Amino acid sequence: MTAPDREVFRCPLAALPDGTAKGFDWDGGGFGRNAFVVRQGGAVHAYLNQCPHTGGRLDWKPDAFLTKDRSLIMCGTHGANFRIDDGFCTAGPCMGMWLRPLGAAIDGDEVVVRAGSPRSA
Repeated sequence: MTAPDREVFRCPLAALPDGTAKGFDWDGGGFGRNAFVVRQGGAVHAYLNQCPHTGGRLDWKPDAFLTKDRSLIMCGTHGANFRIDDGFCTAGPCMGMWLRPLGAAIDGDEVVVRAGSPRSA
């Protein structure tokens, strides 16, 4: 039997305009966790804020997770690029690796992120 997914973040959809990302913290089982959510069109995607190459944070300043053209997630430490829709690294020293996803969904006029499986919240 598995534990149910736990809601870890909720915000108004209007606070996350299309093509933007927002970081957040939560208590991940007694250990502080940092994650982020990205809005791309009518979808939202959430990941742990951890580069698979170094284990360090992706953002170089608060909410700075995307490339200049906002088409990819970028590691601020070494410039690795990740697809927004699935977290797959397409360029950089961790090419072929993945970001760790969280379940994210739009629920009415809110964004909801859940810890647990990467399926929709």
